[in-house]
Amino acid sequence: MPSASSPALDLDLIRKYAVPGPRYTSYPPATQFTAELAPLGLEEAIRQDNAPGAGPLSLYFHLPFCETRCWFCGCNTVITRRRDSAGEYLDGLAREVQLTTPLLDRARPVSQIHFGGGTPTFFPPDELRRLGALIHENFSVAPDCEFSVEVDPRRLEHDHVRSLREIGANRASLGIQDTNPAVQVAVHRIQPQELNRQAFAWLRAAGFGSINVDLIYGLPLQTPESFAHTIDEVLTLEPDRLSVVGYAHVPWIKPAQKIFEQQHTLPESEARLAMFAVAREKLTAAGYLDVGLDHFAKPGDELAAAALSGGLHRNFQGYSTRAGASLYAFGISSISQTADTFRQNHKTLPEWQSALAAGRLPIEKGYRLSAEDQRRRTIIMSIMCDRRLDFAALSAELRLDFAGTYATELGALEDLITDGVLRREDGGLSVTEVGLPLLRVIAMKFDAYLRPGAKKHSQTI
Repeated sequence: MPSASSPALDLDLIRKYAVPGPRYTSYPPATQFTAELAPLGLEEAIRQDNAPGAGPLSLYFHLPFCETRCWFCGCNTVITRRRDSAGEYLDGLAREVQLTTPLLDRARPVSQIHFGGGTPTFFPPDELRRLGALIHENFSVAPDCEFSVEVDPRRLEHDHVRSLREIGANRASLGIQDTNPAVQVAVHRIQPQELNRQAFAWLRAAGFGSINVDLIYGLPLQTPESFAHTIDEVLTLEPDRLSVVGYAHVPWIKPAQKIFEQQHTLPESEARLAMFAVAREKLTAAGYLDVGLDHFAKPGDELAAAALSGGLHRNFQGYSTRAGASLYAFGISSISQTADTFRQNHKTLPEWQSALAAGRLPIEKGYRLSAEDQRRRTIIMSIMCDRRLDFAALSAELRLDFAGTYATELGALEDLITDGVLRREDGGLSVTEVGLPLLRVIAMKFDAYLRPGAKKHSQTI
């Protein structure tokens, strides 16, 4: 398990093993989803998911609007300044909820809610109150529900914070990315530190129990020294969690990113490594726990406690503390998950709205996991969340001889063991402290869908 006194990064190991790969917020990754929906029987899968004794629900609402485009962004967004778009979109969300809830056991408690973007705080406060009413009228929200919302300090009013608390939100995630003014100009996101301080003050005063900050390294004009200063400035805000993510340059997916190739030179891999190293060094020195991959948390935070106790879970929003919940997602491009299926909504507003107007769930793609997919998902999530492979426990859970069945994959880990990324222990393997940044690389050894040289994924570091 990770500890707060993490050793320094072994940059040679990262140089050796860091390659493009999935983030494993799901397995199989979304690149495997298919538009051939009929054979998947998705509506029947929803009914099966709501059989007696089903566990809790997790709800995700994709609120896609942004006033301006951040050129690094890889999210599915709609750029507009037209505020009426929010109300019209909520009409669609209400219709999607109306089409979904008859398939659900509405008595199932909702243990987790997340508003993602886009910019959820693009929505006026009264529209957020309307969305909250839609949720509470149609679902049984648990008293201890983790209710998080992504916040853009540039688009935040005090009444936004009040409205979010009124509907039950108790966690916030602030997109800061970098505090350097030159970098902000280069990425088309001007965000003075004073706006970040104001957002923190409002959220703390309103009673938000946990505040996360998102940072990105590898952006144009960033240097290890400038990113170190960004970390110092962010630490003055005293966030409870941080996500420090390497910029994913995927212009074949997000054409807006091509502007970087025209106007700026992106940092070389050595500089990217140095940025992550200085961030990790400063954060662990400040007492944050390296949860793994790119997440850090204060020791008293629920995420840190879950990492230490083995209670982490992973879904399309990243690491979570609420395991065992079926994910029902609403809005364009959102991805839902039951025990053996994924389904993704249409990615554009016209297609999404057209399906809803016709009385259909707005599903564009999906996937039904085979028995082998489910077994490999269990193994990969053991790596990503538990940081270990317990051979006996996996054999019992998967009902097979784990070491024998996956001897080829385990053999492919030998170099990682020799290099100290993994450690042999009684009955299995565990990820070492220096191996935490390479969780994705370890998990890739069990991914049956990876193809060498396929241009689908971002760098792992």
